[in-house]
Amino acid sequence: MLERFAHHALPDACPRQRRALEELLSLPDPLLAAYLLGESAPPEPHLAALVRAIRAYVAKEGGSALF
Repeated sequence: MLERFAHHALPDACPRQRRALEELLSLPDPLLAAYLLGESAPPEPHLAALVRAIRAYVAKEGGSALF
C-alpha cells in the first residue's frame, strides 16, 4: 500500500509533502495501521489529508489496505 503510493506520489512531491510522509511513517505501527485501515484519523490536518490521499490512491488502483 505505502510502497505503491510512494512510487506514485514522491516523484512530484514538494518538501512539505515529503516531510508529512516521513512524519506519518515514524508513527508507531499500530497507530499507522489504524489510520491506513480507516479505524481512526490523525488529529493533525496535514497527516489526515495524507492518509486520505493514500487511501484514495489505493482504492482507485483497485487495491486494499492489506495488499
